[in-house]
This record gives sequence, C-alpha cells and structure tokens, in this order.
Amino acid sequence: MKILIVEDEKELSKSMVTYLQRENYTCDVAYNFNDGRSKMESFDYDCILLDISLPDGNGLQILKELKGDDKLDGVIIISAKNSLDDKIAGLNLGADDYMAKPFHLSELSARIAAVIRRKRFQGSNVLVFNELTIDLLAKTVSVSNKPVDVTRKEYDLLLYLVSNKNRVISKNAIAENISGDNADLYDNFDFIYAHMKNLKKKLTAAGCEDYIKSIYGMGYKFTI
Repeated sequence: MKILIVEDEKELSKSMVTYLQRENYTCDVAYNFNDGRSKMESFDYDCILLDISLPDGNGLQILKELKGDDKLDGVIIISAKNSLDDKIAGLNLGADDYMAKPFHLSELSARIAAVIRRKRFQGSNVLVFNELTIDLLAKTVSVSNKPVDVTRKEYDLLLYLVSNKNRVISKNAIAENISGDNADLYDNFDFIYAHMKNLKKKLTAAGCEDYIKSIYGMGYKFTI
C-alpha cells in the first residue's frame, strides 16, 4: 500500500516514514504545497496524509483539487490546527479522517488502515477469494487455511493486484506502488518480474489457483 505524506515538518515526516515503513507501507514525502500537488497529479495513492498549513499554500486547496479530479485516494487531514471549522471544512471537501497534532504514530497507522479498508475493501479486515485468504490486520496470506510465507514486497504486490481486481495494471504502476519515489532509479522491470515469479510460485505450490494473469505488452491482472 502506497502512502503520500504532505508535511513541512521534516522531523515529523521522517518519524512517520520510519514507522509506516515498518508497517509495510511504501511512503512518498512532499514538504510543500507545490510538491504535494505535483505528486498527487502524477501518482495514485492508497492514502494521503495532508497537512493544512504548508509554507507555500493551504492543504485544503490540494484536497479540493484532488476531489475535483474525482481521484479515489483516501485522505487524512493532519494539522496543528484543532478548530472545529478546519475539521468541518476538511470533511466537507471529502477528507476521510482528521487528526490533530500531536498524535501517536500507532493511532495514525490504525486510522490509515481503516481508511484503506473502507476505500479499497468495503471495510473488511479479511479478503477471501475461494481458497486464497488475505488478513489485512495480521498482514498474512493463506491458502486453504495454510499460511504462505511471503515477503513484504510479495505481500504488497498481491494486495495491490487484489485492490485492482479485474483491472490490467501496468508494470510502471506496479513499480511506483511497491517502490515509491525510487521507482525511476530502476533501468528495467526485472525486480517486478522476480517478485511476481516468486509470489506466483509460492501461491501455486500451496495449492492456489493462478489468479494472477500476465497480459502481454501491458502488465498483470488479478482475476477470479
């Protein structure tokens, strides 16, 4: 799952990235209004953590533009401002949640997970596709109730494909989702092929049907 943090306090941003990466999230960071808006225009995120008070603009304007473009990214407003007016303004513009600073990182992670469940998985904590089960809270994968030992990248890859079930996902989009800002550092998609091959091998070896289809010249699709 891919997170964008739009926050000008660099120490806070660093703390959020460190914590959320341990929770298996891929994180991009923007320290100002223009960089945040640019990233949101260029990429899709599972959840955006958006500060209201940015040095070169107001985060609510970014939220307004995001919703005006009909993008489906979940948004949590994060701000030192704790006034009722700010909270109502953010929620009325389409934010999914609101947190006032200071906050506990464990609560932030729980709220991110809740937003993603609502936006991507209809509020469910457990995803079941015939013999395949994905536990979003435990971050585990099982086939016919037997655990499958997948790496963090393999889990992220599977969850990204599942969240876009029956849609063809380009290799470019997969690279951006599982590698974040580092995606453009790769010369080719060999790392995707390797993760995909290992994931498919582990699932089929456990007795799972091959739900991940390669679409020649385009990408991959998870289909039941």
